Amino acid sequence: MTEKRYLKWYNKVGYGSGDIAGNVVYAFLSSFVMIYLTNTVGLNPGIVGTLIAFSKLLDGVTDIFFGSLIDKMHSKMGKARPWMLYGYIGCAITLVAIFAIPTNLGQFAQYAWFLIAYTLLNAVFYTANNIAYSALTALVTKNSAEQVEMGSYRFMFAFATSLLIQSITLGAVTALGGGAAGWRTVAIIYAIIGLLVNTLSVFSVKELPEGELVDTTDKKEIEQDEKYNLVQAAKLLAGNKYYMMICVTYILQQIYGAMISMGTYYATYILGNQNLFGVFSWAVNIPLIIALVFTPTLVAKWSGMYKLNVMSYTLATVARALVAVAGYMGSGNVPLMLLFTAIAALGQGPWQGDMNAVIAACSEYTWLTKHKRVDGTMYSCTSLGVKLGGGLGTAITGWLLAASHFDSALTVQPASCISMLKIMYLVIPFALDAVITFILSRLKVEEANEQLRSVMNN
Repeated sequence: MTEKRYLKWYNKVGYGSGDIAGNVVYAFLSSFVMIYLTNTVGLNPGIVGTLIAFSKLLDGVTDIFFGSLIDKMHSKMGKARPWMLYGYIGCAITLVAIFAIPTNLGQFAQYAWFLIAYTLLNAVFYTANNIAYSALTALVTKNSAEQVEMGSYRFMFAFATSLLIQSITLGAVTALGGGAAGWRTVAIIYAIIGLLVNTLSVFSVKELPEGELVDTTDKKEIEQDEKYNLVQAAKLLAGNKYYMMICVTYILQQIYGAMISMGTYYATYILGNQNLFGVFSWAVNIPLIIALVFTPTLVAKWSGMYKLNVMSYTLATVARALVAVAGYMGSGNVPLMLLFTAIAALGQGPWQGDMNAVIAACSEYTWLTKHKRVDGTMYSCTSLGVKLGGGLGTAITGWLLAASHFDSALTVQPASCISMLKIMYLVIPFALDAVITFILSRLKVEEANEQLRSVMNN
């Protein structure tokens, strides 16, 4: 029997556009915060890395906390949309604050300014906005095909925005005066764009009535499902092995992204042309967008997401190994590196497109096994992955740069730094892809749900 469809094309496009807002924060921050702090503000990368790691300890529980609040939310706008709408106001303010560190402050005050703004952005505002945004996948439709389509639209916008930001930001900073003033102006522009697009995305979809989200219309049963505290929510998540797999995968993906963002340093100090970072961004993001276009069709053709995810990520792993080989050819064979980078991105695309649908399947697994609706809490893995993985990845890059004796005052970096940049940009991404492929080979949540439904029906 054909599944009921809930969304029009413009609902899916409007929802997907929300990741423009998400990535004027995330792509801008992950790609440029370290080079801004080291080369413009003059901070030590090792200390910055330590502050970021400390920040992750402070906001370690906020993901589950906000996910639980979303699950218990009742308003005319629904459960998730209020958090998505109002959370972004704080995102915009703190994003500007990070890239507006006063140059006349002492270094201790500058470190403190960064830590406070970075922690507020990640622990509070981005968490509330991102979990709510991700949870909408399960709250506006029950159709699994539409959930895959929503994920594809979302990440097409995400990667297009990342491509644009990675391609134009350095030039825009220079055009707007360069230095601290240039970075501050660019941050303000991105924050305003994010506010406008996030608001549009919020009002482009409407959440389903709460009674329609479950297989029963018994209101008392629905209310009983909501009666769990933060500790119980954490236990529900920890008891879902598929949630844990997705969490680890998402964290590894964000660390991968942080390493790829070292392309700003790699292009500047190894390839000798910082503008090549934008060229590599095209090689990453255009294939990702192409893969996302075809992901819903491939999922339907292969009757599920498991086989597609494993096969495509295997391709990505092989391609990243070849990127490393090309990178170690002399000073780097750029054409071959670009080719294999594009192939790797093509292989990573399907998982990006159907990931939200897999998370929805994980939420259904908790419903089938524990009879608890935890859609908002389940989507905490997206915010947790971005914050923990992205933060840890950025912290690691700072520590490795410091350990390799990077000096922003030098035009030519020491040999130890050059070797480290190659490891960070070439070797570590391959290793991370290999681990992700292994995890995806164990992520058989669709099959598990089918078996549980069969037992219940019999």
